[in-house]
Amino acid sequence: MKIKFCFFLNLLFLHSILCGQVQPIYLDQDKPLEERVEDALSRMTLPEKVAMCHAQSKFSSPGVPRLGIPEIWTSDGPHGIRAEVFWDEWYNAGWTNDSCIAFPALTCLAATWNLEMSALYGKSIGEEARYRNKNVLLGPGVNIYRTPLNGRNFEYMGEDPYLASAMVVPYIQEVQKNGVAACVKHFALNNQEKDRGHINVQVDDRALHEIYLPPFKAAIQKGKAWAIMGAYNQYKNQHCCHNQYLLKDILKEKWLFDGVVISDWGGVHDTHQAIENGLDMEFGTWTDGMQENIKNAYDLYYLARPYLQALQSGESKEEILNDKVRRILRLIFRTTMAPNRPWGSFGTTEHAQAGRQIAEEGIVLLKNDNSLLPIDFSTVRKIAVIGENAIKQMTIGGGSSSLKVKYEISPLQGLQKQIGNQAEILYSLGYASPQKSSKDPMGEIQQIGVHASREELRQQAIETAQKADLVLFFGGLNKNSFQDSEGRDRQSLSLPYGQDTLIAELAKANPHLAVILISGNAVAMPWIETVPAIVQAWYGGTEAGNAIAAILTGEVNPSGKLPFTFPVRLEDNAAHACGGYPGDGKNVEYKESLFVGYRYADKQKLSPLFPFGHGLSYTTFSYGKITADKKIIRPDEKITFSIQIKNTGLRAGSEIVQLYISDKKSSLPRPIKELKGFQKIYLQPGEEQILQFTIDKEALCFYDDIQQKWITEPGKFEVLIGASSTNIKDRLTFELK
Repeated sequence: MKIKFCFFLNLLFLHSILCGQVQPIYLDQDKPLEERVEDALSRMTLPEKVAMCHAQSKFSSPGVPRLGIPEIWTSDGPHGIRAEVFWDEWYNAGWTNDSCIAFPALTCLAATWNLEMSALYGKSIGEEARYRNKNVLLGPGVNIYRTPLNGRNFEYMGEDPYLASAMVVPYIQEVQKNGVAACVKHFALNNQEKDRGHINVQVDDRALHEIYLPPFKAAIQKGKAWAIMGAYNQYKNQHCCHNQYLLKDILKEKWLFDGVVISDWGGVHDTHQAIENGLDMEFGTWTDGMQENIKNAYDLYYLARPYLQALQSGESKEEILNDKVRRILRLIFRTTMAPNRPWGSFGTTEHAQAGRQIAEEGIVLLKNDNSLLPIDFSTVRKIAVIGENAIKQMTIGGGSSSLKVKYEISPLQGLQKQIGNQAEILYSLGYASPQKSSKDPMGEIQQIGVHASREELRQQAIETAQKADLVLFFGGLNKNSFQDSEGRDRQSLSLPYGQDTLIAELAKANPHLAVILISGNAVAMPWIETVPAIVQAWYGGTEAGNAIAAILTGEVNPSGKLPFTFPVRLEDNAAHACGGYPGDGKNVEYKESLFVGYRYADKQKLSPLFPFGHGLSYTTFSYGKITADKKIIRPDEKITFSIQIKNTGLRAGSEIVQLYISDKKSSLPRPIKELKGFQKIYLQPGEEQILQFTIDKEALCFYDDIQQKWITEPGKFEVLIGASSTNIKDRLTFELK
């Protein structure tokens, strides 16, 4: 009855327009955006305004049917467009036309170090969201990789604020060209899943501004994101979904954000704070953000009936409400009611191939002693493929990023297709994760039939390895709880399910062993000395298996580099070495301050297992000497550095050249070096190219927590250019006057 009545009101409204009785500016797409917003706002009643500030279903909020203003429909991302769920439940609604393309996890995108891949990702996922008529994509995520135990690291872009800032911008820009808002998350300091719903983060101002805020600032000021999502945790003893300092003082006043602040699902806890502290739209209250749910409670949300009552009693001012509604209307006019909004496309071959290209560029060759890879089919006739991750589906599970996909190519399937009859493939499970009977929100958890003990599986794998010329072990993590998954942190840096013991035994059984890790996190490698080849393959999405096979067989030359540090031990990670993680259940103190990832390794002179920015190729590159166009600069000037890179190997390939800056003397402690530039170049064998990097004072400044502003001090600086944070090829000193 309600739907029919609203439809009738819309017909009356449209009839009145056609008859010339009203001429609403907000429907005139040629009018300036702000005029349209003000006109629509002036026609709305108080209850209609309040209704727009909270959800009406699990993933939607109401429009104003009387005025022809449409609803807002969101979709979980950022790796694919989530299947349709029931109106007020988490579970799959059973549609037959909502199977998406799964794109690689954002750690894989970050590992491409390629802005073109970020743009391709945003364009493709934006088209999928648009086709499904979603006008808010809940992603991308840019929280900093602080600890390798964070279960949600696979959804983010690594440990370095410069890299994450650069990579997030093209993604947002291309998503929004489709008339779909990118909702950047989780603002801010959501760096662990343990106690995420209430933990209060204590971090100094320098670390906040230099490490944790820059990717969000870039998303807003350079990417022009139309939406941002608050985090679950607290900062300054206020929940981040209604945090005065983060949402009002920084986001809306300092950064001049004109978009919508959306709560994470279940992240709102107080009506007064939600009203006053910058939240615009409330979703998912009285859920756990994944499965738990109090049904049909939307009128009782903090920004629903309690808000209306506060307005009617005079306790709350309508101008605050008007600001929220202006932002929501602005979002609607930029998306659903935007002129010339494209139609998008969904589940296409083009999108699948885009995902494959991103996956191929993001896969990292960590180690390759004696050129074990790529596979040499002149000597390799029989290949043993071992490990559950060779066949396990990785697009379901993991929390809100769980997807219902059109298809997913496993590594075993990819190898079988790629290798054909060039070699015989033998498969052995080797290990198995625990069986699950619970239902994933996106569908049934994949069941892998296991009828043997761990010891029997291990022995079968060893026997298979002994028969082969080459062993490819597929291990790592998965999307189960306490692995790479929302809501739970990992409990150890070690590989689960007895994999470390199995790998050590396989190395004894056959020295021609390559370990391919599928994960979004660093892992310990006690077996590293006995394994000649190691590949970090991430979660590659729909075309994961084909991408991995292309790398292993040499069809594609690996070119990815790590977006975070792999420590030897958990104690080599700053969050653990300094005693901060995971806190006492109420507070967590970031005792390491600025020294996250490679910054901490540099400070402590630690040798990581694999450093930030590390990645090998099937070819080799030489670096020339750095030159500069000047040796002394002033604050209003720029300086350009040049360096020659040459492909000295026999294969065409890509190299990621990284530029770091070191402040030789400052009034406040600073990291030994910080990433301030990178370029990815493709070179044919023997080809050389001169790269240029231009920086200004922004690359030299730091945040002064006493003055509460960014400052640049005169003095000597050093530019370092290299192939990773530890593989520095040359350095040059210059001076800022």
